[in-house]
Amino acid sequence: MITAAQMRAARALLGIDQKTLAELAGVSVPTIQRMEASPGTVRGVIESLTRVVDALDRAGIELVGDNASSPCGGRGVRLKSAASTESD
Repeated sequence: MITAAQMRAARALLGIDQKTLAELAGVSVPTIQRMEASPGTVRGVIESLTRVVDALDRAGIELVGDNASSPCGGRGVRLKSAASTESD
């Protein structure tokens, strides 16, 4: 659904801190902290995850998964696969 790195990158793109994201999503700051400290894909209460993803969407963030296209255009970040970065 969303990785911890995507959450941190989304906040950076929006220029907001964990407290602001928590307020936008209607969750606690410790919830955001736990999510961002997760290794890989964020795990937790599905309702909290959904609230965070919805809040990011409303703020203009499009989450792009592995090998997915980005039809909306706009700014964003994507981590290249290890094979791609070795040939660059």
